[in-house]
Amino acid sequence: MHILSLNYPDDLLITSGKSPQALEAELTFLLAVKLFELRRLSLGKAAAFCNMNKPQFMYELGHLQIPVINLEYID
Repeated sequence: MHILSLNYPDDLLITSGKSPQALEAELTFLLAVKLFELRRLSLGKAAAFCNMNKPQFMYELGHLQIPVINLEYID
């Protein structure tokens, strides 16, 4: 497994009102969501990427109004 390291400004931490760990978890989740939307990660792999199980990840996608199933490719 590879490691990605991101620098982020202190302002982001301050304005988020979160601890560094909570902010980093949120950023990881948002990256997983975007990779899922772009079909770079499957639902299961995106959930694992941000240390969630599939139902939990699906629930969070629902809060963001992101469809879990893409009906565009169903015949």
